[in-house]
Amino acid sequence: MNMNDIIYKKREGNSLAKEEIEYFINGYVKDEIPDYQASALLMAIYFMQMDKRETFELTNAMRYSGDTIDLSGISGIKVDKHSTGGVGDKTTLIVAPIASACGVPIAKMSGRGLGFTGGTVDKLESIPGFRTSLEPEEFLGQVNDIGISVIGQTAHITPADKKLYALRDVTSTVDNFSLIASSIMSKKLAAGSDAIVLDVKCGNGAFMENLSDATVLGNIMTEIGESAGRKTVAVITDMSQPLGKAIGNSLEVIESIETLKGKGPSDITELAIYLSAVMIYIGGKADSLEEGRLKAEKVLESGEALEKFREMIVAQGGQGEVIDDYSLFPRHSVQKKILAKDSGYVSEIKARNIGLASQHTGAGRATKEDDIDLSAGIYLYKKVGDRVVSGDVLATFYGNDKLKVANAVKEAEKAFIITTKEVECPLLIKKMIGMSDEQKE
Repeated sequence: MNMNDIIYKKREGNSLAKEEIEYFINGYVKDEIPDYQASALLMAIYFMQMDKRETFELTNAMRYSGDTIDLSGISGIKVDKHSTGGVGDKTTLIVAPIASACGVPIAKMSGRGLGFTGGTVDKLESIPGFRTSLEPEEFLGQVNDIGISVIGQTAHITPADKKLYALRDVTSTVDNFSLIASSIMSKKLAAGSDAIVLDVKCGNGAFMENLSDATVLGNIMTEIGESAGRKTVAVITDMSQPLGKAIGNSLEVIESIETLKGKGPSDITELAIYLSAVMIYIGGKADSLEEGRLKAEKVLESGEALEKFREMIVAQGGQGEVIDDYSLFPRHSVQKKILAKDSGYVSEIKARNIGLASQHTGAGRATKEDDIDLSAGIYLYKKVGDRVVSGDVLATFYGNDKLKVANAVKEAEKAFIITTKEVECPLLIKKMIGMSDEQKE
């Protein structure tokens, strides 16, 4: 086999054999295949697509390109949760403690943010002292001891994905169903959990901008998971406006804590309870989705989920006092507000523009090497459907660089659309894939 033949074969629209896909992945990881040939194959895949079998084979080749995690030493059904990314998406920080408080073991590896989508690891590192890097024995031991640990993905997990994603990012080959699905599912399968809940975002602030495309991606990923022997469920959710009101690392942790205290925004609370219910059900701690929801609501109301989050923070070296004292988080020195120019109703808050504005404040990265400002970000005072009066504060921007904050404000001014007619808030949870109607009851 050689890369010229493989590139030509895919360019002509033919299906690649398992051996050819493995040859490409193994050779690229070992630096035996140069970037220019890998780029050519990615572009051929982008235009000519991959069939279901090829996508499964690509996922497996990437899954086994490095270490895989063995979670068999943890008793119970281990459930992982993954979001395809969005603006203000801090659900892991809420659903992981809720599910764990209901008895579901959570041994989760998360990533850092790139571009306008935030990363769970960055958010957790805004908690003073919190360690996102644990030795395998410590990671597994913590889950056995307290039922939960969230850490950063190790360098040896799916190295093929790391290299390919960096290349896709600079060759405009990111938004392809097979490449997205294999990237996500190779990491999830290598991470070793028994079941996987996928939050597939849909809207202008997501990879998949319409429900049809999000459904296709959800179906592909659930089929990959099931083919690997993992119970996999995908929930298609709205990302046409930011999720919650806080965007930015420490701001999102604070909003997550407020949600665990029962005082969070209605949308993030609704989504967190729904995803938690699915995790509790497929984790074997409820006999139906409805029972899972009731259990999630109970540990949220009782404060058990909040204490589980505190317990995880302390176990990983963080200051548990942040739960009660938000002044311990990184501080900003600059803030600026956007005011409503007209009276009426918020008909749209373009998530992509808000995400880019957050990145401008310093809360996000343009490249993987960029440093981020953990105190920076945006707080929204209005959501779609809300009534506004001219002069009302729409959002406040935080950071430590006046120019960055000013640029963020310019970007965000494009995001808010106000009309004279009342509008309805978009449906948050659009559909579920991988669970029958009987299972939901």
